[in-house]
Amino acid sequence: MILGVGSFAQGIGSALADAGAAVSTYLTRNYGHFPPALVGGVFSRESFPSPVPLLKPHRIACIIPQSIDWALQPWAAELLKSGVGIFSPTGEAMRIERERDFARELCARFKIPFPRSYVASNRIEAERVLDRHPGPYVIKNPLCSPTSPIHTILCETADDTRAWLRQVNYAEGVFLQEYLGRAEAGHIVLVSAGEIHSLVTNQEYKYAFNGNMGIVAGAPLAGIIERDENDKYGLARELIHPLLPWLRAVNYSGPLQVTAINTASSARSPRWRVIEYNIRVGVTSGPMALRLLKNPAEVVHAAARNEKLKPRFGGNARFGCSLTLAGYGYPFTQVRSPHLPLDVNGRFDCHVWWNEVARNPDGRLTATGHRIADVIALAPTLKAAAAAAYANIRKIRVAGSYFRTDAGQSLWPPGSV
Repeated sequence: MILGVGSFAQGIGSALADAGAAVSTYLTRNYGHFPPALVGGVFSRESFPSPVPLLKPHRIACIIPQSIDWALQPWAAELLKSGVGIFSPTGEAMRIERERDFARELCARFKIPFPRSYVASNRIEAERVLDRHPGPYVIKNPLCSPTSPIHTILCETADDTRAWLRQVNYAEGVFLQEYLGRAEAGHIVLVSAGEIHSLVTNQEYKYAFNGNMGIVAGAPLAGIIERDENDKYGLARELIHPLLPWLRAVNYSGPLQVTAINTASSARSPRWRVIEYNIRVGVTSGPMALRLLKNPAEVVHAAARNEKLKPRFGGNARFGCSLTLAGYGYPFTQVRSPHLPLDVNGRFDCHVWWNEVARNPDGRLTATGHRIADVIALAPTLKAAAAAAYANIRKIRVAGSYFRTDAGQSLWPPGSV
């Protein structure tokens, strides 16, 4: 059972259903209900205030959360007591994503490079930090959540930082992280039974528009993964493996993603610095990564129960490219998006996972929000994966929609700008 909505639930669900699993979704938000219904049963919060009573009747063996906020729900303790496997770390282990300053402290403890960072409780304190330590900062909420009062604001100058500090909501304070440039990349591993298993190196195109311009969007506009069980770029070796004593101490099991910046002057001796850790497989990269495995259902189930893993990659695909079709007004989600007709011209020959889309009584699809679809292609080369994804996303038409046309042309290989 997936806890989520939209293309994430459809993407994860279809990967597991195609591997033989029976899949259902507990709908955690008030949009994106149609896509997960394409791969299994769906259950609304209105009809079922808690997913726990659904577990036994539907023989649920594993829960896959889309968001870390499941642990804050009134039914979380009961879910933990149920004994059902959860594809997520729990308890103390969740702090590595939930609390940004805890991640900084953890990196300091294990000598993992991390940008200089500061926590301030209000604007006065934040501006004092800027006075004492001038420079550009990435402004974040101290606690990570989909409902955080501050979503990531990337400032490339000190003046930008100071201007934004006059605008943000200080309800939970502010986390200021030194801006280190755009040479960003990520790596996803699974941790289970005290062992770390590398899956993919990934890249997320977080800016709203071509050329990495505009604001950092609420979710990426494109993504790339490369099969990387041997950690060829060293991200896991430098930034995750040193955490192994802590991972074992907190009984960590589930996915772990690191996102980092390459601050090295020489590409032959990269030096990565952690931006953040995430305890989920990611909206764009996660479903693609599972598609590279021959045994995704087996691996997810074992990781959810903290058992030994044996991930097996299959087929000749080594790369994946994900493109998002963004709807009217995105990424400025305060602009209301009208419901608009969605037309498909031709048959898809790659994966298409709908997001804020519904089916009308007459059978036609309608775009109902700001993010319409994720189009995913897997191939032996990045060039082939990107070409297939672009060929298919151009088959979808919605008024006012757009997609980035430059995935793979910047930020790749990992550590590039």
